[in-house]
Parts: sequence; structure tokens; C-alpha cells
Amino acid sequence: MRRVVVTGLGMVSPLGYGYRHCWDQLMASKSGVSRIRNLDVEQHKTHIAGQIPRISQGFTGPGAFDEDQVMNLKERRRWDDMILLGMAAAEEAIADSGFKVESEEQSYRCGVFIGSGQGGLGKMDYYSIGFAARGARVAPALAVPSILINLISGRVSINHQFRGPNSAVATACATGSHAIGDAWRIIAMDDADVMMAGGTESAITHLGLAGFGAARALSTRNDDPEGASRPWDKSRDGFVMGEGAGVVVLEEYEHAKARGATIHAELLGYGMTGDAFHIVAPEPTGSGGYRAVEAALKRAKLTPGDVDYINAHATSTALGDTIELSAMQRLFGQDLGGASMSSTKSAIGHCLGAAGAIESIFTIMALKEQTAPPTLNLHDPLDEAEGVDLVPLVPKQRKIDIAVNNSFGFGGTNASLVFGRG
Repeated sequence: MRRVVVTGLGMVSPLGYGYRHCWDQLMASKSGVSRIRNLDVEQHKTHIAGQIPRISQGFTGPGAFDEDQVMNLKERRRWDDMILLGMAAAEEAIADSGFKVESEEQSYRCGVFIGSGQGGLGKMDYYSIGFAARGARVAPALAVPSILINLISGRVSINHQFRGPNSAVATACATGSHAIGDAWRIIAMDDADVMMAGGTESAITHLGLAGFGAARALSTRNDDPEGASRPWDKSRDGFVMGEGAGVVVLEEYEHAKARGATIHAELLGYGMTGDAFHIVAPEPTGSGGYRAVEAALKRAKLTPGDVDYINAHATSTALGDTIELSAMQRLFGQDLGGASMSSTKSAIGHCLGAAGAIESIFTIMALKEQTAPPTLNLHDPLDEAEGVDLVPLVPKQRKIDIAVNNSFGFGGTNASLVFGRG
């Protein structure tokens, strides 16, 4: 199999626009969680979320997201926000990579795999309410395309003339990691030389809040937004929904080397499994996550003892955090004591289908900067976590040569990615 490296990074998250800005905010232990803006949430139990600081909402300064730079207002009204966010992350990633298609023949070797867990939830809300009030005439010509998950990959491929493999992943909260892993396989198997891959999500809507609220999955710590996402803390009460997108440019090693590309990291292994247990609850022993990491390490020809850092899925839910922790303790054994494991969801909430891609970028940055990101709000860790370095509250400088990113989704779908220093 061919070697695959990461040559471009792009991100928009509750910490802002731009992967470097988001990383710097994370290193300063900043939280992007706040009271929900521009949505009347009094009917919901949850009033908080990780929302992107947008110029259109009055935010200014470094990291403020200028939607006009991606789409003008008229166009934005036609498309769901998840497409806007995915395109924004893709634009930064391709610019960061310095890659540009130079010929039609080359375009056949370039592809896009960008997915979403929920799809166009905002537009679904909007059109459904409009249809109930005014009938079928409310639907514009782009009503269906505006909510389709694969339209992100479609639009990005059109913008950059990537005519190779084109698809979209929709595996709930594992989407971003699955998209990156699947794209890695495409390049490794010589079906493409360059792939843009990742995930995007914009589900902070009435439907999203009502649905997750009914499932009792969301934190209701409404009086303390920044302290609400608290993975592995005894006082955690559910996850905080976030929005955003992460996209990486993957490239065959020799192809990247020949054009003098900056190599951020190497993607060494990918594992995917299914729990075959429950629609929303993880299998009690964490077998699915355990086997996903095990498979990724096997493909990378590494052992648990080689891993220095784990970006955990840990969402701040009662079951999930404990089960993942237990699974990693069983898999790594005493080697877990030599690694650091943190949850960057503590700073941005759970970005659902975008989570795995955003967290992969944070994992890559941990390798580049030799720093383990912090787990914010971890004041009273679970008793079961004794002896595990969960990087509480502030980042930790340390040697990181090999890092793992975990993502698990509804339906019992699991993904794990192993990255090495570039």
C-alpha cells in the first residue's frame, strides 16, 4: 500500500475560523460554548451550544467567520449551513496545501470525500414549517439539493475541478473520521493521488435541540455555558451540541514530496467496526471502540505502547465517557500510563458529523506542536481514571510521535485513525 500524508488543513469551529486560530484558542484553554444566539430556545431544556463566531452576528477580530468570503447572502439563502461550513473548511485546506489541478488528466486523480451526520437540518426545519403554513409553493428549485449531504463534495469538486473519486459519508458522529479513513484507502490503493476529506455539521436548530433533548443526551447546564462540556468529570450531565467543519488534504507521499509540499503528518492506520448492539447506546464493554483502535494500530504496524497521545471521542455523557475509558485501559494496559488522553470536545462541544475531522486536525497539531490539548472543566475526574493522564484544564508539552483519534457514532459505528509525525 502507498504512503499517505496530510498536506492541507482547514477548520471552522466554535473557536473561530482557521485551524491555526482554533488551535491557539485551544492552547489558551478557551471555550467556544455560549448561550444560543439567533434562536428562541425557551421552549427547549437546553439553551447552550458551541456556535461559530460570525461577522454577521457582530463578531470581529481574529477568527471571526466572514460568510461573505465563501458565499454571498443570496446564495447562502439557497443552501443549508452545513454546505457553507464544509466549503469554508475545504477552501482553507486546499489553500494551506498549495495544491492546484494543472490539467484535465491530473484532475482524474483528485477526489473529494466530505460528509455530514445530520445533513441539512436547518433547511429541513425551514421548508417543513413553510410547507405547513403556505403549502407546496414554498419549495424553491434547490430545495432538495440544498439539504443533500453529498452536495458538499459536489460543490467542492466543481470549485477545484477534482474529477476523481467523489462521495459522502454519513455515519453520525463518526462521519469525519470515516471520510478521512476512506479517502486514505482510496489513495493507498492507487485510485487517486490527492483527496480532500472531512466532515461538516450545522444542527443547532429547533429540530436538533428537540430531538437530542428528548433523548436526554444534552447538557442543561444553562447557567454555565463554558463549563458545560466536561468529559470524564463526575458532574457531567450530557454533551453540548457544536457546529463546524474540518477538512484535510490527503496526498500520496511521493506526489507530495515531488511538488515540495509541507507535510503536516502521515496517516498510518485506519480501523472501523460495528457494535451490533443498540441504536444509540454504546456496547457496555466498549468492544467496538477497542477493536477499531486495535485494527488501526495493526494496519499501522504499531503497538499500544507506541502511542503517545489519544484524542478521545469522550463527549461528556454518563455512559460513553466511562465505556471508552474502560476500553482504552483494557487495550493499552500499563502503556496507557505513558500516554496522554484528552477530549477537545470540552472546548467546542460535540460537532457531530464534523467532530472526527476537527479532532483529527487537533490531533495533527498535537504532533506538530508536541503538545497534548487540554480537557477543559475536568475538576473532579472519575475514580476509574486514576493513573490516566487526561490533561486536565491546561495543555501539556510532551513528546508525541504517534497519536490516535477516536470517533464513535449512533448505530454502533466506530472509527479510529493513527497519525505519525510528518
